[in-house]
Amino acid sequence: MAHLQVNFMSEALMRTVTVNVILPTDKLTPPGAPQPPAGPYKTLYLLNGVMGNHADWCNATNIQILAEERNLAVVMPGGENRFYLDFEPTHELYGEFVGNELVQATRKMFPLSRKREDTFLAGVSMGGYGALRNGLKYSENFGYIAGMSSAVFLYDLDKRTDSHPMFLERRSFAEMIFGDFAKVMESDKNPVWLARQLKERGKEIPRLYLTVGREDFLYENNRKLLGELTELGIDVTFQETSGGHSWDLWRESIKDVLAWLPLNDGTAEGINSGNIGL
Repeated sequence: MAHLQVNFMSEALMRTVTVNVILPTDKLTPPGAPQPPAGPYKTLYLLNGVMGNHADWCNATNIQILAEERNLAVVMPGGENRFYLDFEPTHELYGEFVGNELVQATRKMFPLSRKREDTFLAGVSMGGYGALRNGLKYSENFGYIAGMSSAVFLYDLDKRTDSHPMFLERRSFAEMIFGDFAKVMESDKNPVWLARQLKERGKEIPRLYLTVGREDFLYENNRKLLGELTELGIDVTFQETSGGHSWDLWRESIKDVLAWLPLNDGTAEGINSGNIGL
C-alpha cells in the first residue's frame, strides 16, 4: 500500500492544498501467482469533521489496512471548519473543490476509475454533511454517498444564540457558514432539496447510506433527514448503533460503510503492509 501526501494548486480554493492518498499498488504475490490488477481503482473520497484535517482518518482509524484488503483507493482532503460549502467573497469554494475539482485532479494523478459507479464520497460529522450535500450536488461524479453522524444542523439553526461558550455552536458562526436561515431549507445547502431537484429532473440519485449512534446529540436530526428522504421515495440504507459522537463509534462505522459499498470481500490475493508477518 502506498500512502502519499500530495500538495497541489487548487483553482477552487486559490491556494495549495494538502491531501492524503492511499493506493493499493504494492501487493506482493507468491511466485508464479497472477499479479493483482494495477487499477483503475475504485475510489473513496473521505471527509473529516470540524477541527480536523486531511490526516484525521489515518490517525484515528485503520483505514489504510481496510483499504488494502479491498483494493480501494482513498483520498482524504481537509475541510477546515467550512462544512464543505462555497464562500464566494474569499474564493474558498470547498463544495466545488471536493465535489468536482478533487475528483478530476486525482484522476489525472493516479490510476483511478473514471466510472461514476466506482466513485464514492463519505465523511463523518461535518464531513458527513459535506458528503451528502456535495455528493448530491455533484451527483454526476458519485455513485454512492455515506454520511456518518452527519452534522445536519439545518433543522434547528434558528434556535441558536451567541451565548454558547463554543464558537461552533454560536448563531453568528452558523450564519457565516449557512447564510440566511430563512433560505437554507430551499437551497442547495439542504441535501433533501438537492435530492428533490434530482428526482424532479429525472436524474439518477446516488445510493445513500446514513449511520448514527443513538446517544449522539445529532441522532434526532439524522432521523429527520432519513424521514424526509424516505418521503421523497428515495431508498436510504440506515443503520443506528449504540454510541455517541466519537471516533470510538466511527472506527466501526467506516467498516460498515465499506461493507455496504460495492467492493470485494477483503480476500484479494497478495500480501500488503497490513498482513506482512502472517
